[in-house]
Amino acid sequence: MSILGIIGFILAGYSVVANDSVQTLGTWISSNKDRFKWWVLWLSASGLMILTLLYGWYTNDGDISFGRLDKIPYMEVQWYHALAPLVLLLLTRQGIPVSTSFLVLSAFASSFVLEKMLMKSILGYVVAAVSAYVLWVIMSKIMDESEDVKKSQKSTWRVLQWLSTGFLWYSWLSQDMANIAVFLPRQLSLPELSMILVFFTATMGWIFYTNGGKIQNIIIEKKNTKYIRSATMIDFVYAFLLLYFKQMNNIPMSTTWVFVGLLSGREIALQQGSFKKKGLKTVFPMLIKDFIKLLIGLTVSVGIVLAIQYFFNK
Repeated sequence: MSILGIIGFILAGYSVVANDSVQTLGTWISSNKDRFKWWVLWLSASGLMILTLLYGWYTNDGDISFGRLDKIPYMEVQWYHALAPLVLLLLTRQGIPVSTSFLVLSAFASSFVLEKMLMKSILGYVVAAVSAYVLWVIMSKIMDESEDVKKSQKSTWRVLQWLSTGFLWYSWLSQDMANIAVFLPRQLSLPELSMILVFFTATMGWIFYTNGGKIQNIIIEKKNTKYIRSATMIDFVYAFLLLYFKQMNNIPMSTTWVFVGLLSGREIALQQGSFKKKGLKTVFPMLIKDFIKLLIGLTVSVGIVLAIQYFFNK
């Protein structure tokens, strides 16, 4: 690996974990932080991450991207490739949940692959929003999510939540690890893999120590996400959506778009009963704000692709 490749990997590794991992672990953090020390949650998530990446590395001949980079061959990293994760790092510091798939992979992908990524991500947003809306309309007739579960039921729901989070964490890692691995050779040696795992574990330690960072706000401001039952259902639905799109094809996609679509559909379903009392102002400004943040990341990504193709790939 070149020096630029290492720099790009470090920037991408921190930025992707700080921006995207909160999508998968955020509800788990918010509903467990009062019960468990931050380091207990960190070690649990890190342990599963290590097992997942070891499995991916072993079954894919040294490739930890789980085949997501089949259409994006390895290339020598240039300084402008590292620009994308640097921009992502700056946006992450502002609490903007941008799509790391667009922002990082756009620097390496052709316009054809980027177009396929965009279409798959838009489809993911729509499918997630519609699915979440229908599911939570049905579930709102069966249970009241405005209240937490009874004490006698919490142990059962906590076990279900840890299972759902583990399933989701695996699904996300097998999708979004491509956004970091794009800076790495497609076949890693065991010593290289070991150093990468140490770096990821340390990075996640910081994320858990800060309770998810600023990106965590996109979850906290949604209705009842701190409740263990709500968090568990969100994680299960999100995990199955990611698994579905993973099996669809090996084109990378924005899991951020899927996640925001899921939260949007759920929020509309939960709030629709109060529209007559509070008006549309209660939910749509928040959802529009989230969508604008997604468009910011997409606009920057397209700008990076156009700049690279115009100035460097003539």
